[in-house]
Amino acid sequence: MNAKNAPTARGGIVRVLDLIERVGNRLPDPAVLFLVFLGLVWLASWALSDIGFSEIDPRTGEAIRIHNLLDGAALTGFMARMVQTFVGFHPLGVVLVAMLGLGVAEHTGFIKAGLRAMLGATPRAFLTPMVILVGIVSHTAVDAGYVLVIPLGAVIFHAAGRHPLAGIAAAFAGVSGGFSANFVPSSLDPMLAGITQVAAGVIDPGVVINPLNNYFFTTASSLLIIALGWLLTDRVIEPRLASTPVDGDTAADGAPGMEALTRHERRGLWLALAAMLVAALMLVLSAWPAQSPWRAASGELALASAPLMQSIVSLIFVFFLIPGIVYGYVAGTVASHRDIVAGMSKAMSGMGYYIVMAFFAAQFIAAFGESNLGALIAVKGANWLQAMAFPMGPTLIGIILLTGFINLLVGSASAKWALIGPILVPMLMQLGLSPDLTQAAYRVGDSTTNIITPLMPYFPLIVVFCQRYVKSSGIGTLVAMMLPYSLTFLIAWTLFLLGFWALGLPLGLGASYHYPAG
Repeated sequence: MNAKNAPTARGGIVRVLDLIERVGNRLPDPAVLFLVFLGLVWLASWALSDIGFSEIDPRTGEAIRIHNLLDGAALTGFMARMVQTFVGFHPLGVVLVAMLGLGVAEHTGFIKAGLRAMLGATPRAFLTPMVILVGIVSHTAVDAGYVLVIPLGAVIFHAAGRHPLAGIAAAFAGVSGGFSANFVPSSLDPMLAGITQVAAGVIDPGVVINPLNNYFFTTASSLLIIALGWLLTDRVIEPRLASTPVDGDTAADGAPGMEALTRHERRGLWLALAAMLVAALMLVLSAWPAQSPWRAASGELALASAPLMQSIVSLIFVFFLIPGIVYGYVAGTVASHRDIVAGMSKAMSGMGYYIVMAFFAAQFIAAFGESNLGALIAVKGANWLQAMAFPMGPTLIGIILLTGFINLLVGSASAKWALIGPILVPMLMQLGLSPDLTQAAYRVGDSTTNIITPLMPYFPLIVVFCQRYVKSSGIGTLVAMMLPYSLTFLIAWTLFLLGFWALGLPLGLGASYHYPAG
């Protein structure tokens, strides 16, 4: 494409994204949309409940059966569990607990002071890759990126005089679009490898899957995601947002000032950071001993079952509450404990709309899982891919596309892999491909469509973050904003994996491309 045609092509992309945004925002309110989805699941479960399917659920070893959710017992059970379904909705507790600590840190001015100090030392041009990098690294802390990095991405961009929605887009791309890209191992690595181990055991009980069998690939993928996210944010997303006014509640206050910190603010910031460092040091010292209660029964810290990993959200609460309080008292932005409680209350008041959406999202997700519709779609797709008997390259592409499609309906990475892994891993082992390569292909597809599906549990929360700055934001706004990332990541990351395979670059520890390894 020559330079003359570039503006025309860019204008065409912008028009398509604008159309997607307009159509998407004309959909019902997200809360009502989840209610509509719930009704559709009920009807589909009723219509398919009497059909016998031959597909076998690998989790149970039995034929998949769709459960009729309009049955009397199912409906009364749904009503009886409604409250528990809501309060047990995982993202709800994660968001509210984390926001209590963040609310204090924001109310006292600690976050703004830290951002002003950081922006004074960080070149404006490097804000985008920094936000994406932090989003990628946040995977180590499970869901922390959704409630911490994404809203801070908006604040950082707003403080630098850039569009806050571009900051949300960049952070969301790193946190969720690059979900399987990371320099630091996370609990997802052993979780997926464990499922792969069981699936591979169907063909070879003696095969051993290293938990870091994709580590080199996911590390290199981090550089790819940062580069692509940087390019898209600065060249596509932010220019398109230039005509979108920032009219939310924060617009009246203006972006955090870029002026130098006062003497009291500097002293408060340093003492707050010192308090955070002391808290972190105490955590390290308490987790260091081999018999530390922070460790799992096996002695590991990074396992999902380890109390440390299960306490990430609680630690976010503490690690922002303590420095927020210290900064407030030292800088003089709070006078008593009542101001601290006021900060928490203010944070919770801003979550009212999200709580309403979370209620309906929780009911839909629970019903969809109970119906078994997701399992049927996943297994049918995997069986279809197996029946096509494509050559190896197209088969890998098929795994990625199939996973990306299923990801629009089933959010959990481990749940999807538990469904299709036991079919795909043995199938490709018999064709000479290693379980490590199959798992890597799955991880690419699992990441790239996270950012465009309203059924992802944290998607409504990101819409709320957008509405804080642009009141008219809706599902269409977010989907249109993230679609360029999703499609670009899908294509480029697929080619990246095929390039790894073609060049024979190591995927990870103890990994191979062929079965049996040779």
